[in-house]
Amino acid sequence: MVVSTESLKEQLIALLDDKKAEHVSVIDLQKKSILADYLLIASAQSSRQLYAIAEHIGIELKRQGIIPIVDGTPPTDWVVVDAGDIIVHLFRPEARDFYNLEKMWGSIMSEQAETPTSAVH
Repeated sequence: MVVSTESLKEQLIALLDDKKAEHVSVIDLQKKSILADYLLIASAQSSRQLYAIAEHIGIELKRQGIIPIVDGTPPTDWVVVDAGDIIVHLFRPEARDFYNLEKMWGSIMSEQAETPTSAVH
């Protein structure tokens, strides 16, 4: 089954909401990075919830025909689920505050926007 990146993004956001993930952020990387089209970032209040959410994301991705790469094994406060065009970062709140990916990617995007394109003479 082939599913569009936009549709998969919406499904994963709904799954995060259903599993009670908190503070879900979506960072659009389309046309800005070859890393992925989107980063989804969310928080979980406990390690158990963190791993349950990652497991459910993995199940949904496999149902869509996508074999995810999951990085982060207990005990950790950060799990990454790489689905190719979408990368999901799941954090415990303390780790999310420490790594602050939203700020990092925001500054990268700002730098790219400020970089002048090559002038044609």
